[in-house]
Amino acid sequence: MAMKGNSADKRTRSSVSIFIVIAMCCFFYILGAWQKSGFGKGDSIAVEITKQTDCTILPNLSFETHHSGAGPNDTPAENFEPCDDHYTDYTPCQDQERAMTFPRENMIYRERHCPPEEEKLHCLIPAPRGYVAPFPWPKSRDFVPYANVPYKSLTVEKAVQNWVQYEGNIFRFPGGGTQFPQGADAYIDQLASVIPIANGTVRTALDTGCGVASWGAYLLKRNVLAMSFAPRDSHEAQVQFSLERGVPAVIGVLGTIKLPYPSRAFDMAHCSRCLIPWGANDGIYMMEVDRVLRPGGYWVLSGPPINWKNNYKAWQRTEEDLEGEQRKIEEIAELLCWEKVSEEGEIAIWRKSINTDSCPGRHDEARVSICESIDSYDIWNKKMEACVTPIPDVMSSEEVAGGVLQTFPERLNAVPPRIASGSVPGYSIESYGKDNKLWKKHVKAYKRINKYLDIGRYRNIMDMNAGLGSFAAAIESPKLWVMNVVPTVAEKSTLGVIYERGLIGIYHDWCEAFSTYPRTYDLIHANGLFTLYKDKCKMEDILLEMDRILRPEGTVILRDDVNILLKVKWMVSGMRWNTKLVDNEDGPMVSEKVLFAVKQYWVGGQNNQTAAA
Repeated sequence: MAMKGNSADKRTRSSVSIFIVIAMCCFFYILGAWQKSGFGKGDSIAVEITKQTDCTILPNLSFETHHSGAGPNDTPAENFEPCDDHYTDYTPCQDQERAMTFPRENMIYRERHCPPEEEKLHCLIPAPRGYVAPFPWPKSRDFVPYANVPYKSLTVEKAVQNWVQYEGNIFRFPGGGTQFPQGADAYIDQLASVIPIANGTVRTALDTGCGVASWGAYLLKRNVLAMSFAPRDSHEAQVQFSLERGVPAVIGVLGTIKLPYPSRAFDMAHCSRCLIPWGANDGIYMMEVDRVLRPGGYWVLSGPPINWKNNYKAWQRTEEDLEGEQRKIEEIAELLCWEKVSEEGEIAIWRKSINTDSCPGRHDEARVSICESIDSYDIWNKKMEACVTPIPDVMSSEEVAGGVLQTFPERLNAVPPRIASGSVPGYSIESYGKDNKLWKKHVKAYKRINKYLDIGRYRNIMDMNAGLGSFAAAIESPKLWVMNVVPTVAEKSTLGVIYERGLIGIYHDWCEAFSTYPRTYDLIHANGLFTLYKDKCKMEDILLEMDRILRPEGTVILRDDVNILLKVKWMVSGMRWNTKLVDNEDGPMVSEKVLFAVKQYWVGGQNNQTAAA
């Protein structure tokens, strides 16, 4: 009996090995067939792979799972037509025309305002004519093809501040900013003389009003991952430029709605002349920063009103006005128990207290309004409040509320304090370890099919249902970053754990459009997403949104139940995606399958015909 079992095992391993070889062959074929880069020239890697692969090898074998891809009652899929070319940069929930119908007070008109069902587009957003694959990182940090983001206004508006320069058919980003026209590196060096950036203590950062995200771009080489945001406003395409450079960013604003991040998420927050009225509305904006800032974290404010005595004339504001603004900020910081650790030139740095025991002022109820002790993760589309978010209790004044984090990269796979303390229902230290192990296994299988997964082919990656962030942890590399999305309908809120691992992410409801421009992600991964959203919103709406934010020739990896994926495969056949449905790495008897897809290259104009590869 043992001999028979071993023989069966060998046959199974042999079949799996053949499956992997054929899967790699066919996936590289569809990848190569549609790959273009470098100003419209064919990608040499993809061309070579296309030459070397032949999916007619061993015709009696197929790496595809043995399920029909036909639609309901064998009906053909709907053929989604291209949208009109003027929708090329359409952002559904930050549409400029719709925004102007909302009040300007407190930036309400710059917040998310999604279209009602009857106004949703059911077409494919076209890329601009001449669109090419972005430069690989790190070249993309400094250069962006003009055809991809054909807007020159910032080169004029911010010319003296070294934001961006137009040179022939590319934009060049010298690394300057409003407060650091001589370059982000020197500016970050000054911050690093006060803040422990170099040793991995500071890993996650929030940049409010980020411009083209040069601060976040130059932090990356110091192993700091910044979540940058800015509104879609008169500074045309600033967030689009950021993502085209390969830097994490979303469209967002500090207005009246809470930021889509968990409490105690960031090691550092930053405002470089971001024009946010920090002292206004009873300090509500600083209180929101305090909510998302980790105990012991740092807040950097550079520009007005700091050093107002020497700059009030250049800023064209009165001494009284600027002095009053800074006094208000100092008062709120004291109320929040932020200690000012540095003020030099136009840069001021505060540090949040590590717990409330070291902050006696917090117990003065007459001065401080403490937010009600509700679920601190229930923040999606909730109004900001002028109150201080409570943090976990401690046993002594030396203890860090919420737990001490290891320095990065050790914290990536260390047990996060929220798991260790049992703060996330349903997860334990053991289940966290199993999740890590499982996703290392999944990613290893992905790489057998797509060997370019973590070598620089894909820079901007999104995980649409991130769980504990273990997919992102398994592919972590300086060559890429992952936007870990925790759906608002998920049973468990795990985004706080993701940040404790030194990763970044955001809350989002996939029944609505994501806060980004079209064509901003190279690879989209989703595990169980369509099962999660079954009966909550239309599958086609989610798929059209994926198509909107995916770059031409971008890749999609979907892991879900076979019946769900068969419907997806059928539906995207009308969306100009090439697909392959493959078995789970544990074998064909597992109902969970994996769908690989590549979005075809096509652009607006040309009668909206698919461009030749």
